[in-house]
Amino acid sequence: MGGSGTVADRGVRAPTWLEELVRTTPPPVPWRDVVRFAVAIPAPLALAVAVEGGIEAGAALGAGVFATTGALAASLAPQPGPLRERLRRTAAAIGFGGVGLVIGQFVAGGGWLPVVAVAVVAAVAALISAVNSAMSLGSLQLLVYTALASGLSTPLSAVAEVAFFVAGAAWATLLTLVQYRTEPSDPDRAAVAAVFSRIGELLAAIGTPDTEEARRGLTTALNGAYDRVIRSRGRTSGRSRELAELAGVLNSAAALVEGAVAAVRAGVPADPHDITAAHALAAAVNGSRELPAQRPDALEGGESTHRAVRHGLRLVWNVVGDPEERAIAAVPQQRPDWRMRLRDVVDRTLGSRDSRAFAVRLTLCMTVAEIARQYLPIERPYWVLLTVAIVLKPDFGSVFTRAVQRGAGTLLGVLIGSLLLAVLPRNAWVLVAMALAAGLLPWARNANFGLFSVFQTPVIILLLDLALPGGPELVGARLLDTLIGCGIVLLFGYLLWPQTWRAPLDEALRDAALALDGFVDAAFTGGPADRRRARRKSYRALTELHTQLQRRLAEPPPVSTRAAAFWPVIVQLERTSDAVTEAVIATRHGEPAPDLAQVAVLRRAIRELEDDIRAHRLPDDAEIHADGVLAPVAREVDAARRLVRDAAPGRARADGG
Repeated sequence: MGGSGTVADRGVRAPTWLEELVRTTPPPVPWRDVVRFAVAIPAPLALAVAVEGGIEAGAALGAGVFATTGALAASLAPQPGPLRERLRRTAAAIGFGGVGLVIGQFVAGGGWLPVVAVAVVAAVAALISAVNSAMSLGSLQLLVYTALASGLSTPLSAVAEVAFFVAGAAWATLLTLVQYRTEPSDPDRAAVAAVFSRIGELLAAIGTPDTEEARRGLTTALNGAYDRVIRSRGRTSGRSRELAELAGVLNSAAALVEGAVAAVRAGVPADPHDITAAHALAAAVNGSRELPAQRPDALEGGESTHRAVRHGLRLVWNVVGDPEERAIAAVPQQRPDWRMRLRDVVDRTLGSRDSRAFAVRLTLCMTVAEIARQYLPIERPYWVLLTVAIVLKPDFGSVFTRAVQRGAGTLLGVLIGSLLLAVLPRNAWVLVAMALAAGLLPWARNANFGLFSVFQTPVIILLLDLALPGGPELVGARLLDTLIGCGIVLLFGYLLWPQTWRAPLDEALRDAALALDGFVDAAFTGGPADRRRARRKSYRALTELHTQLQRRLAEPPPVSTRAAAFWPVIVQLERTSDAVTEAVIATRHGEPAPDLAQVAVLRRAIRELEDDIRAHRLPDDAEIHADGVLAPVAREVDAARRLVRDAAPGRARADGG
C-alpha cells in the first residue's frame, strides 16, 4: 500500500509532464490488429484501382477514396473488449462520420454560413462526447469528416459519397467480426479472470515496494470487469446466461477482495497456497485450466487476515466450480427506465460544468480554424480544421500534451507521406505504402498520441493526394497548416482559459470524499449487497480522481507542480477506504461492532472534509476519537484532514484566495 511520502516524491519529481510528452515505451505488437488494418484500409482503394485499370481520376477512384475513408473510420473504432462494445463504437464512428460527410458539403466555400455550421457542429460534438466512450469517438468522427468533406472534391454526388463510405465501413466491420470469432479467449471471461490474477499478484506483493502498484492494478481490474460484465448484462438480451454466471463469479469475489485488502493493511505476508489458489481461479474462469476438485481447507486459527483470505477463496471456489452457485450469486440488475437514462445523459452533457466549458472551448477553436480556412492564403485549408479537430478531440485529456504530440507527430508524418509521394510512382506501390502505414496504426496507438499521428498522417496524405493530386510544394503547405492548427488549439483552447493555470481537482476530490462517506455508512449499517456497491463506488471515485491527477501531471508547470501536491491526499483517501474494509473484516471475525454514535462522528468528519475541499478552507485541527475497529479508520481520516490543511494555504495562494 505504501505511505504517502513515496507517492508524493514520485509526484513531484522533475518534469512529469515532459516524461509524458516524450514517453515512447514500446507496447507489444497486436498482430491480429496489424493484419486487419493492413488489409481492411487499402482494400477498397485497391479494388477501385483494379476496376479503373490504374490510378486515374474518375468516379471509380472517387468511390475508392470514400470507401477507404469509411474503412479507416471503422478500423480505428473497435477496442479490445466485448463484441457488443466493439460494434457500438463502430456504429457510432460510421454514423457520425456519414453525418459529417453530409455537413461538410455545406461548410465548403466562404461566408458566414460555414462559420455558423462549424460552430454548431463543434458544440454538439463536445456535448455528446460526454455521454460515453462510443459517443466520444463518434463526435470525433463527426468533426473529422466534416473537415475532410469541406475540401474533398470528387465527381460523385453527396449520396454516392456517403454510400461508398458506408460500404467501406461495412467491409472493415466484417473483418472485425472475423477477427473476433478467431480470438482465443472471451473478453468478458478475460476481464473477470484478470480480477483473480490481480488478487494473486497483490497477495504476493505484500511487504514489497510493489504493493501499491499491485493494489491499483486490482482496482483497475475490478473497474474493467464490472464495466464489461455487470453493465453489459443490464443492457443486452444476448448471452444472458453466460453473463449472469460471470456476474455471479464477480459478485462472489467481494469477500476475497476484502480479505486481500485487509492483509495488505496489516502487512501480513500471504499464505503461498492462497496465492496459488487465486491464480488457479483465474485460469479456471478464463477457461485455460480446469479448477482442481479439492478446494483450499478452512483455517480455524492463525492471523485473522489469513482466515479472511481463505474464507473468500473458498466462497469463490464454490461458485466457480458449480453453475448453480454462479446463478445464485448473480444479483439481477434492474434496468433503468428511459427517464433515468435521459436524466443521466442531461447530467453528463448540459448539466456538467466540465462539458459546457469544453463545448465553448471546442466551438471557439473550430470557429477560429474555419475563419482561418477562409481568409488565410493556404493551399489545402481544410487541413487546419482537421488538425484542430484531432488535437482538441472530444475528451478531457491533456490539451497541451496532445497538441505538442500531434504537432510533432504530424510534422514528421507529413514529411514521410510527402517523401513517399515524391519517390513512389502513382501505381500499386502507393497502395503498398498505405498498407504498411495502416498496419502500424494499432501498434502506434498503444504507444502515444504523437507516434500514432506519425503513421496516421501518411495514410491520409496518400489517400487525399489520389483524390486531389498536388506537387512537391504541398509539403511546406501541409507543414504550415499543421502548425496553424496546433497554434489555434494552444492559444484559443489552452492559454486563454483560466482553468489552464490551475489544478482543478476539487470536484473529483469532493466526489471521492462523498463516496467514502457512503462506504462508511454502508459498511456498518447496511447489508452485504449495500456494502459491496458502496465499496465499488468509493474505489471507482478514487480511480477517477487518480485519472484526473494523471492528466494534470501531463501539463507543464505550474499546473503539474500544483497537481502533484494532491498526491498525498489521494493516497490517504485510498488508505482510509482500505481501513474501512479492514474494519469490516475484523467485525466479521469476532471483533465487537462499532458504536453507531462513533460511526456518525466519523461520517461527519468525512463530510466536513468534503466541505473544506469545496470551500478551500482550513479543516479544524481537533482529532477524532474512536475505539475498537474504528480507531484505525479515525487515524486515517485525521491524516487526510491534516494533508488537506497543509495543502490549503498553497492552493489559496495559487488560486488567488
